[in-house]
Amino acid sequence: MTATNTKGIVLISLLLLTVGFNAAHAAEWQVTRTFQIGFQALDEVSGISRSQRFDDVFWMHNDSGDQARLFAMNREGEILFPKFLPFHGQKAVKGRRPWQGHRIDLAAHYDWEDIATDVDWIYVADTGNNGNARRDLGIYKIPDFEPGSIEKTRVIDYYPIRYPDQESFPATRWHFDSEALFIDGRYAYLLTKHRVAGRIDRFEAGSNLYRLDLEAKPREALLTKVDSSKTLFMVTAAELSPDGQRLAVLGARRLSVFLRPPVGDAWLQQPVESMDLEVSEVGQVEAVTWIDNGTLWVTSEAGRVFELAPPSSPP
Repeated sequence: MTATNTKGIVLISLLLLTVGFNAAHAAEWQVTRTFQIGFQALDEVSGISRSQRFDDVFWMHNDSGDQARLFAMNREGEILFPKFLPFHGQKAVKGRRPWQGHRIDLAAHYDWEDIATDVDWIYVADTGNNGNARRDLGIYKIPDFEPGSIEKTRVIDYYPIRYPDQESFPATRWHFDSEALFIDGRYAYLLTKHRVAGRIDRFEAGSNLYRLDLEAKPREALLTKVDSSKTLFMVTAAELSPDGQRLAVLGARRLSVFLRPPVGDAWLQQPVESMDLEVSEVGQVEAVTWIDNGTLWVTSEAGRVFELAPPSSPP
């Protein structure tokens, strides 16, 4: 597909998205601002997460096929990088090479699907598993760093993971592809995206929620299944709000917001707000993050950013 066609589809998607959620909630959902990232090297956004350590920093990465690298952006959509580097810029001009992102050493980018943060760390989920046959799934742990001061960093830890209910590779049921990661205290959570077995292009409704103890000793790579949903569809991203009270789950057809359960971690039982996203209208929506406790960013692979406020957002 040409760049022109892609831009056209994204612009149409924005208009149809606006119509879709107005119909669903009669203008209760609010869009405050949108913009196009428009940075050449960040050409297939698959994950975004707000830094909890540095103000006005959002971490992003590309989908499968890219290098092991991260990009930083501020709320205005400007790419952040060390200005002391003499031969880098945001655009290709004579005598300057465009910024290529923050290199992450000791990491491999097989199929990075989502990113999450806590107060000290960045977590990247290399958990894309379209054919449900991978045996090298895992989560990278990277120091959160000031993007204007550091050119590259390295992985501090790596959590290889496996699903407790997958017995064959490829699986009998294709329910072991995850594109959604969020962090809650000492635990990492993954939500799955389901396909018809043997058909990468055909999807099934439903998602399972798995938990990983990041502090387990000795290291235990086995995930724990803690919840499931029969209605979530093609889940592509998730993130916990800064106060830890609401979970946003992005799917191809719906953005859902769940309240923290009174006990335990069965997050998926009852959404408090949802916005319909008709899959044929929106296109490839891949990433979600909270700006604050009442505002979300949703991004498409093509770099279009939507700023959304659910009806029950705090004042």
